[in-house]
Amino acid sequence: MQARVVVFPIRRGAWCFVRPRPPAPATSASASAAGHGALPPPPTLRDLWRGISAGGRTAPENVEAVADFVADKMNRAWLGFGSAPEGSVKSRIHSFGLKLLSRVRPSEMLLKSVTKDVSNLDIVYPESVNPRLVRRRLRHIAIRGAAVHKKWLYGSICMLPGTSVFMVLPLPNIPFFWMLFRSYSHWRALQGSERLQLLVSDSPGKWKALGDKKKGSSEGKDGDKEVTPWNLQPSKKLAGFLERRGLDEGLDCDTISTICQEYDLDKIDVLKYRDLEWPSSSSRSA
Repeated sequence: MQARVVVFPIRRGAWCFVRPRPPAPATSASASAAGHGALPPPPTLRDLWRGISAGGRTAPENVEAVADFVADKMNRAWLGFGSAPEGSVKSRIHSFGLKLLSRVRPSEMLLKSVTKDVSNLDIVYPESVNPRLVRRRLRHIAIRGAAVHKKWLYGSICMLPGTSVFMVLPLPNIPFFWMLFRSYSHWRALQGSERLQLLVSDSPGKWKALGDKKKGSSEGKDGDKEVTPWNLQPSKKLAGFLERRGLDEGLDCDTISTICQEYDLDKIDVLKYRDLEWPSSSSRSA
């Protein structure tokens, strides 16, 4: 699978790493009949058990299947809260959840998007920036992300038994489901960190774990072209957007809007990088 990431300095001492927005999923005839953008039928516990008991999958794959099953259930419940009437308890819970999600570090969103299916990475960066610095920054965010999300994964899992005591209350157990969601998010971000480390690694021995690599090349010691999982793409246009723009206070909103429109980026994620306190404590990642 081919993936793309756009990298550029957004403030003095701070860089932005963001994936383009995924294309809107095509709706089938059945989905169109049920409504535009309707979700497919939810998987059942019977389907999950059949997949696990059928064999042919490793223990980590079974664990991932269970995690995806729980995440799907939580996602459907979250969508239900979002469509609740305004002023209702579910609507207020949804608004509170959005405030919590706004505090999640933008780098976590990037790492979660680097799935195990990604075997090639196109790196778009300003032409005026040293490409070795770009890859060094990506390696840094991957290595740091692995350490941070591993720590918070264990911490979130340890908090689950304590928050489960609120199940006796008649209201939804928000602390438990939040910690469950954060455990899943940290786990996905940890996997993405490890995958990103492989993608930007200089070691050909590690590239074998990525599977098929169709793009990217570097000059080998003997002058031969060696296929690499990363493909650096210097952009003159992106460098032009940053030219003569002061980075002391960060890029202005007009420049950010232009970049987001040109490369199909989520402006909210980009603004998070600009407004984030650098350096900041890893505690904000939880």
